[in-house]
Amino acid sequence: MSDPAEDSAPIETQKSPTPPPPLSDRLLALPPIVYVGTAAWFVVVCVLLVARYVFDALPPIWLWTALAGTVLGGVGMLVMAWQRRAVRRGSKGAQQGIR
Repeated sequence: MSDPAEDSAPIETQKSPTPPPPLSDRLLALPPIVYVGTAAWFVVVCVLLVARYVFDALPPIWLWTALAGTVLGGVGMLVMAWQRRAVRRGSKGAQQGIR
């Protein structure tokens, strides 16, 4: 059996002597990734709509998957706009460093 006094001892952690370097602007540029990804999903939706309803090919799950990707990309754009507005008005809970 272990001693209860040993179990309640505080856990010591090592602190990093130097903070990690900041991320580059290229890695912080989220909008181009979201815009290009959403546009790609939209193109796939258009192609699958033609393939499904004109040529009666491909399973419908592909169309629903592409549609979900497009909708989620739109949600991502809304969240980015919401965060940018929060940064501009100086909200305490807003993420910093968003372009």
